[in-house]
Amino acid sequence: MFGSLLSELQVSTFILSHTNRNMAEGSAGTKPAKKLVEIDIISDTVCPWCFVGKRNLDKAVEASNGRYDFRIRWHPYQLNPNAPKEGLEKRKYYEQKFGSDMSAKMGNRMSEIFRSHGLEYDLSGLTGNTLDSHRLIYFAGQQDLAKQHDLVGELFLGYFTQAKYIGDREYLLECARKVGVDGAAEFLEDPNNGLNEVKEDLKKYSDNINGVPHFLINNGKQALSGAQPPEIFLKAFEVVTK
Repeated sequence: MFGSLLSELQVSTFILSHTNRNMAEGSAGTKPAKKLVEIDIISDTVCPWCFVGKRNLDKAVEASNGRYDFRIRWHPYQLNPNAPKEGLEKRKYYEQKFGSDMSAKMGNRMSEIFRSHGLEYDLSGLTGNTLDSHRLIYFAGQQDLAKQHDLVGELFLGYFTQAKYIGDREYLLECARKVGVDGAAEFLEDPNNGLNEVKEDLKKYSDNINGVPHFLINNGKQALSGAQPPEIFLKAFEVVTK
């Protein structure tokens, strides 16, 4: 697990350093500017396919071998906006929503997919309302998009592989500290901070889609739904930069 976490952090560092380096080279005139690939991702922090989609995207960015500059932004979606803030047992919630047999099949399928990424899917712990996590993601993006990207990865990793609760304030702050988001405690203390911005983003990006993850590349020149494999992302990068 620690190897997988290190790998994810290395990929995120690659994205940031790769983009900054290319910008510097372009401004110095030593090399032509790389073509920009902007990716807007609509996602919920309790969606396992969103985590898989992020990891596949990161692999595609790394596999592009410096051909592009990337600007990646995360936007909110709520699979269950009425979920309680105090949380409820994850297994019980899925069994009530999908039935015992279907819930078991879904869990087995996700376990297989997570193992293919070197991770163990953990269905223990709580699930619940994701609003505060989206407020924090918004706040991180105001500081630095690379930090926002790293934060989303940390939130996913803890929730899906370590039984962390996405509505736990201390867990949110722990993730913020890991990726260097400053002032997160003060920001989350006031429940109105970032609330209007998240609601506006929900309306702008979530109203016209039926599920997540959803990827809008270069202002929707390419739109991808679901946890697409890296090669599909690579092909989309080519298409939008022609």
